[in-house]
Amino acid sequence: MDSRKLTPTTMPPSSTASSFSLFAAIRPLDRSRTIRDMIAGLQLAAMNIPQALGYTKIAGTPVVTGFYTLLLPLIAFAAFGSSRYLVVAADSATAAILASGLSNMAPVASASYVAMASVVAMLTAGMLLLARILKLGFLADFLSQTVLVGFLTGVGFQVAIAVLGEMLGIEVQAHRTVDQFVAVVRNIEHVHLLTTALSIAVVAAVLGLHRFAPRIPGALIAVAGAIFAACHWNLAGHGVAIIGPVMGGLPRLAMPVMTWREVQPLIPVAGSCFVMIVAQSAATARFYAARHHQLLDEDADLVGLAAANAMAALSGTFVVDGSPTQTAMVESSGGNSQAAQLATAAVVAIVLLFLTGPMQYLPRCVLGAIVFVIAIRLVDVRGLRDILRESPGEYALALLTAAIVVLLGVEQAIVMAMVLSLLRVLSHSYHPQTGILVLGDNQTWDLKPPLPGTFTEPGLVVYRFGAALFYANAGLFSREVLDLAGSGAPEVRWVIIDAEAITNIDYTAARVIRDLHRRLETAGIVLAFARVAPSLASDLARHRLIGVIGESRVFPRLHDALAGFARSHPHETPPLA
Repeated sequence: MDSRKLTPTTMPPSSTASSFSLFAAIRPLDRSRTIRDMIAGLQLAAMNIPQALGYTKIAGTPVVTGFYTLLLPLIAFAAFGSSRYLVVAADSATAAILASGLSNMAPVASASYVAMASVVAMLTAGMLLLARILKLGFLADFLSQTVLVGFLTGVGFQVAIAVLGEMLGIEVQAHRTVDQFVAVVRNIEHVHLLTTALSIAVVAAVLGLHRFAPRIPGALIAVAGAIFAACHWNLAGHGVAIIGPVMGGLPRLAMPVMTWREVQPLIPVAGSCFVMIVAQSAATARFYAARHHQLLDEDADLVGLAAANAMAALSGTFVVDGSPTQTAMVESSGGNSQAAQLATAAVVAIVLLFLTGPMQYLPRCVLGAIVFVIAIRLVDVRGLRDILRESPGEYALALLTAAIVVLLGVEQAIVMAMVLSLLRVLSHSYHPQTGILVLGDNQTWDLKPPLPGTFTEPGLVVYRFGAALFYANAGLFSREVLDLAGSGAPEVRWVIIDAEAITNIDYTAARVIRDLHRRLETAGIVLAFARVAPSLASDLARHRLIGVIGESRVFPRLHDALAGFARSHPHETPPLA
């Protein structure tokens, strides 16, 4: 069956068979489609190899580790993953998290630094596998799109500032983003003109080709041209720094030996990478599965991500992630399965075996310029503009997240991003929409602000509470009901709680309702509940509130509650009979 004809995009949680079905994201094989995938893989390699080298600049690892992220990790995810499009390789966000966490623990690009990066990748793989076993894929939903846009925007600014010194030929020793920017400004008179001109030319070429000829691998052309220029005109002799020898050959599989004391500081770094990987990979895989109407097993993707990071660790490179930009490259090139990623891995293997020699002449500023372009693309101006137009409060949250990245660091920001996302959800529940139902002129219900003196009908207040009732918002619920019940003439006889949005109550809220009923009963006011869902009815019974309120005062429909009020006060005319 053609997977494009399948309408479900996510498999049910109980569907575990495909989690252990090898190469499900490639099968069924079709000759013509496989050829298209192979061509897309070649194009991805041409576009992605220079970017992968740039990611090593962000991560602080040797250049050759960028090649390694496009080799065994791609094969591992193709073997175990479910998404036919998702490219799991080096990514700017996780590379920035890694550098932020490790830069103070060992010299950048040193053997000990690379060893710690490999251990972080293995720890991340373990967390991803544990998330699969415990079915923790839902954690991807705890980073809101708003916070994610702000986070990546902050990473873009941080990364761009980090490579400014290299692009200008200025020596910068600082690690913090603000200090790096200050160092560049203070030493601006030491700019190396040839290095700066080369950097500007690369940025202009890559951005120009991306704008006017997006299928042409601008970064690859820039790298090849810079290597040729460095050899032909001896740029190193004119003061342009080059990257130097690049180790060739396939990676040797090994795992660094570290003590538990050495591993412990790496766990928070791995945790931050884990959160970003789960959130970004899931969002990207869901988007492309929905666009192409393909089945997606998120449990299998967690296994694939775990396998990819385990292979990254064993091959001596850093964490890999589901990359939105690289996935978009595959789709735009015509790829339709993980066969494209396998083709990319084959090209990278050939480069490692036969073509690393010329790489030693690559100017460092060219890598910096490619990273600068990556950083520019991370700043989501359109996304920020849309958020500002639709939700100014969330726009402020996005800017705050970006500021935290720049001022405090990426690792701290990922934790703060989750906290801010959860606090925003909690704030909606803490102060939900409330009001009094009043019948409008067109015989439909209007929700009026819960101000004393507002009534549904003489003697009647129908109060709507727009969230589940729990310990944090129960006080608001009680205060507003008491204010409305004591609001004066005409005298309130009944308060009906429109409980359509109250799906459940907790222990604290149950005690608040019990106390509220007592106080209203003392004042001669009836407390009733309408539109009570089965889940709420079960909670009311469990907390023994049915006997307190009275079974005759708990109604499945608002119509029934209004009729109950009418029977109790026949001289009143209910809004609906």
